[in-house]
Amino acid sequence: MNVRTPPSQKVYTMPTHDHRGCVDRALRVAEQLCAQREVRLTPIRRKVLELIWESHRAVKAYDLLDKIKPFEQAAKPATVYRALEFLMEQSLIHRVESLNAFIGCNCSERRHEQLLLICEHCGNVEERPGAEVMAAVASEVEQAGFILHRKAIEIHGLCAHCAQDAADA
Repeated sequence: MNVRTPPSQKVYTMPTHDHRGCVDRALRVAEQLCAQREVRLTPIRRKVLELIWESHRAVKAYDLLDKIKPFEQAAKPATVYRALEFLMEQSLIHRVESLNAFIGCNCSERRHEQLLLICEHCGNVEERPGAEVMAAVASEVEQAGFILHRKAIEIHGLCAHCAQDAADA
């Protein structure tokens, strides 16, 4: 499924949304968690995380490589992939499987399952707790005798803002 995102279109955020606050919080949490876990948040890992948090859209690895080149001329695909692997291991980002891309994690402080709402118009990805949905899925998995390793649900559609725009048109 294609996500139609015109390059000139700005990412929609609520008028009261402080996106810089999202970025600052994500970086602060990453620094704290890495210190607690005694792992290194190297400058390149930190920069990749910051670039992922530039918007609430999923970002592809090669787009990150292009964005990181001005800061790290010697960056190669492996540089970005190693940083992404580290950030996923530390639960600081999520992989959006259906888009082959990555988003920042809103609740890195605790282990959790992923319910991702992916807007096919603006490209925003919203992470939701979806406790009832995840409990229902867990029940089905248990009844099937299936051994679960990880659980992520990705739902494609229109975000509230884009749905309202479509209704108004």
